Amino acid sequence: MVGINPKLIHLPKHLRDKMVGAVLEDSLREQYKRKNIRVVKGDSVRVMRGEYKGVEGKVEKVNTEHATFHIEGIQREKIRGGQVKVPIPSSNVMVISLNLDDNYRSRKLQGATKAGSEPLEKKETKEKKKEEDTE
Repeated sequence: MVGINPKLIHLPKHLRDKMVGAVLEDSLREQYKRKNIRVVKGDSVRVMRGEYKGVEGKVEKVNTEHATFHIEGIQREKIRGGQVKVPIPSSNVMVISLNLDDNYRSRKLQGATKAGSEPLEKKETKEKKKEEDTE
């Protein structure tokens, strides 16, 4: 069973949330130009270490206090019968696809400067077009 991480237990929630992240798969790294990300419910992950190595599934629950996830399909049989979800530490998983239902998260990943503005890439191309027009 996963114990409580002493580093996280006394931190405020907004700081704990930043620490519950995982590395991105290579294709996502190239696309979003970042190495890791805060995992949210609905992201698809692959377990990289431990008993469940190689298992892929969607995140059903994120526990920031313990820095663990409950992943679809990862269950253990109890002694008296029945199934129980197994918490997987955030450091043991890799994100293979992102849940982009949240507009704020998707804009932030695309490189937007503020919540209502357009991504930086589009601004740069507009500036280049203006420079080309003036020449």
